[in-house]
Parts: sequence; structure tokens; C-alpha cells
Amino acid sequence: MNMPRFVHAECIRQTRRGVFAMEFWFWQFLFYSFLGFLFEVVFARLTHNPKRDRKCRLLLPLCPVYGLGALALLQLPEGIRAQPLPLFFSAAAVCTGVEYVTGLFYEKVLRTPFWDYRALPLNLGGKVCLPFSLLWGMMTVVLAPLLQPAAANLAAAVPRWMTAPAAALFLLDSGITFWLLRTTGDTGTLRWYDRLRVQRAA
Repeated sequence: MNMPRFVHAECIRQTRRGVFAMEFWFWQFLFYSFLGFLFEVVFARLTHNPKRDRKCRLLLPLCPVYGLGALALLQLPEGIRAQPLPLFFSAAAVCTGVEYVTGLFYEKVLRTPFWDYRALPLNLGGKVCLPFSLLWGMMTVVLAPLLQPAAANLAAAVPRWMTAPAAALFLLDSGITFWLLRTTGDTGTLRWYDRLRVQRAA
């Protein structure tokens, strides 16, 4: 049985209209980055992880690795996206690749690793591991057909004038975040509100 299509046909046609294509993918990137942030927070609570705040930016509640993974998945051929089993293995491979490259960027360029899978079996340098690769594949098969139509429709409905300021805010936040991480080597520097709580308590 075929899976529901990831992207509505009308949205696909719209993405072929030059600049609008960039705006369309940009908003989908933000949509999935925000969902990724929510997933990380819920996962940390459920697993009682001591690192409960999963912020990847100083200001915006985003985990861009999820947005990048989603955009990469949307490039898969329709024949793969329409079948659960090929989609599962392809999604596991694609998401694992995106996760590894992103983890390598954080570690080598920003000198600040955001996650470490060395305690989990079959990991590669602590950046990726088999259990999470299987999780990414399973989540894609189950959730993508439900989420992607909403993401595509939302991206197509956003007024065009909002894209420029949103992109400027994202780039500014990313630039400041990268500078702070490279300077301090500590993800805790992104939790600026913790310092406010300490100051108020004092």
C-alpha cells in the first residue's frame, strides 16, 4: 500500500517559481527545526536526561539538524518515499549522514559537541549510532506522511514579506551562537536565562 505523498502537487509546482522555492524550503526547514527542538525537550524529560535543555541557538527554539534532515529526506525519489520499507532504510541512512556531518561541524568548527553516543552500541565516534539510526527511519515512516502536508501548506501560506526578517533573525542568531560556542566551547553559554535566575536569586 502506498504511503501518502510527502508534498502536495500544488506546493511542488510552487517551488519551481524561482525565488519562491528558496522561501518555501526555508520555512519547512524552520518548521522541522522547531519540531526537532520540541522532540529533544520531550525526549530528555521522558528519559530523565540531566541535560534537559536542548537549545542549539542562543535565542530561537530550534534544532537545525532536524530541519536539514527533513530537507534531505524530501529529496528522495518519489518511488522510495511511497514505500514504507525502502523509505525506512533510506531515511535511516540519510538522517544518519546528516547527523554525522552536523556533529562533525559542531565538534571541529565550533569546538562544541552537542551530543555523544559513545555509551550506546555500534556508534561511530559518538556522533551517530545504530539505535538512533533505526529511530530516525521509524519516525520518518510513521510521522512524515502526517507532518509533511501540514509543513508544505504552512510554508506555502506564509506571507512573502515575512521571509526576509525571519531569515535575518535566523542568520544573526546563528552567527552569535557560533561565536559564543567557538569562544567558550560550552553549550551552557546558550542558556542565558540561567544566569538571570542566579542574579535574581542573589
